[in-house]
Amino acid sequence: MDGASKEPLHKDYYKVLEVDYDASDDTIKLSYRRLALMWHPDKHKGDKDVTAKFQEINEAYKVLSDPAKRLEYDLSGCPEINQYTLREYLTRFKGMILTCNGLGIDHPTKWAQHLRELKPH
Repeated sequence: MDGASKEPLHKDYYKVLEVDYDASDDTIKLSYRRLALMWHPDKHKGDKDVTAKFQEINEAYKVLSDPAKRLEYDLSGCPEINQYTLREYLTRFKGMILTCNGLGIDHPTKWAQHLRELKPH
């Protein structure tokens, strides 16, 4: 391997869809539609980069639009700090940080509620 590929192993689907990490389902859907129209291969005939971008947008939407897949993605996300600015990192992982350090702060995100449901009583 020549080391030329710098693409991260874990794609940040939130960045692909240009939404915040705590985006609502409606925000995700609107952003997906806007980007899908912008990057649709029929508008850019023969451009393989556009087709790849369109496929990446579809892949991101398939995960983030399905609550179970989104939860799994959020919980298994790759928290490599060098992939994010400090603000992005804290925004993405704030629920996990608050939950894991035992502050007892009630965080109403979907995945935090799921974690509480999994916790043995």
